[in-house]
Amino acid sequence: MSQRFTPDDVSSHNSADDLWMVLHGKVYDVTKFLKEHPGGEEVLINLAGQDGTQCFDDIGHSQEAKQLKDTFEIGVLEGSLKSNNAGGSSGEGATIDDDDWEYEPPKRESSPYLPLFIALGVLVYATLFYYIYY
Repeated sequence: MSQRFTPDDVSSHNSADDLWMVLHGKVYDVTKFLKEHPGGEEVLINLAGQDGTQCFDDIGHSQEAKQLKDTFEIGVLEGSLKSNNAGGSSGEGATIDDDDWEYEPPKRESSPYLPLFIALGVLVYATLFYYIYY
């Protein structure tokens, strides 16, 4: 028989050092997985002590990820937790925004000597061309 947890039990484990979450009525201790999560730590931290079912399902995890999730199961939830929906509502049509980053284009770092190398290359090529063909 699985261990049973109340919503208060789960919600009290809401930090990076002690992180539980609920997925499909089951309780998972993902503290040890935090640093390995391919989506980054922030995604799990944002769902710490909460029901992350909708987020988990919306992402479309692979079969391997679903099997790996099962290794962190510690019990089942008695009762229900509020889902982590945007605006704090759990009603239909609520959207989830667990992304708090903004796109930054890659920075182009060019050498200050690049124009000098190009000029030297053109000069060498012109000199060789002049002496070989004239």
